[in-house]
Amino acid sequence: TFEKTVFQPIPNKFEAGTGNIADAVGLGAALDYVTRLGIENIGRYEHDLLVHGMRGLGAIPGVRLIGTAADKASVMSFVLDGYSTEEVGQALNEEGIAVRTGHHCAQPILRRFGVETTVRPSLAFYNTYEEIDR
Repeated sequence: TFEKTVFQPIPNKFEAGTGNIADAVGLGAALDYVTRLGIENIGRYEHDLLVHGMRGLGAIPGVRLIGTAADKASVMSFVLDGYSTEEVGQALNEEGIAVRTGHHCAQPILRRFGVETTVRPSLAFYNTYEEIDR
């Protein structure tokens, strides 16, 4: 009220307004979904997608894969001889293929590989082999 303010004990004292109930419910549903699928199954599937994608990209003339560790997250990075990463990203976008281009807040490691920017497709458990083969 205007006459008096009553503060809750810490930590609630620092929480203004209504809590983010919808996001909490959504997070719970997402955790249930991942638990049902099995985090190990998700990890294995994403790794298999990554291996498939890296093999396919590596077979394209002029493609240089950046970061080829065997045990890594399901993210690929590459450059294509004769084209800027922005040109590659735009061409893929026109085909309905979503990638990121740029330095990805990782300039030091990119410079270690001798590049300033890359094209970066990221894979997740909802992707398919057919999508990668496009």
